[in-house]
Amino acid sequence: MKRILLLTAAMVTSVLCATAQTPDEIDIATDDNIKLEVITPAEPVTETKEQIKEREKLLRAHEDQIAYAKAANSMRRGYFVLLADNIQVGFSGYRRYDINSNSNFILVQNKDGIIQVAFNTSASGPNGLGGWTGKGTVRNSSIKYKDDGEVFMQYELVGKSVNADVSITLFGNSNRAVAQINGGPSITIYGRILPYRDNEHR
Repeated sequence: MKRILLLTAAMVTSVLCATAQTPDEIDIATDDNIKLEVITPAEPVTETKEQIKEREKLLRAHEDQIAYAKAANSMRRGYFVLLADNIQVGFSGYRRYDINSNSNFILVQNKDGIIQVAFNTSASGPNGLGGWTGKGTVRNSSIKYKDDGEVFMQYELVGKSVNADVSITLFGNSNRAVAQINGGPSITIYGRILPYRDNEHR
């Protein structure tokens, strides 16, 4: 048997500097037939611009699939929110992109639902936010799954301030969705669906 004294590498020292330790000698016992070799660190991996774009594309596709699965599952369970990023009033009319998602949404919590539109204009509107808020009971809910991955949901929202038919389409491989609301002026809401449970339904 032979004994070999080795000094810890500078790299290890830098990693352990937080502990204020100095390099120590390590006593290693080896068989006489074993030879120790210094291994040269591998060269950093380099990617071409095309490879970087392809990797980022695959990552985005993976993230979209996860977002879609979460959105589809939340619709099936009946606990979700559709956060709007733009709204159209009428089938080919007034459309707004400068809206706040936190105040423009469709919320479903099992049998309870809310639809809120808030354009934040000088006119306060019925809800004081330049728009309208309808809160009621979700009735006659149905959900269908299409071959292309789309999820189609229909229900009625009935309450003191609302009586509307709601149709929501979740697009395949994304959490992007569009909702059509009928029961007065036709409103189309575009946005994304996220799983959501409010404090009353946790």
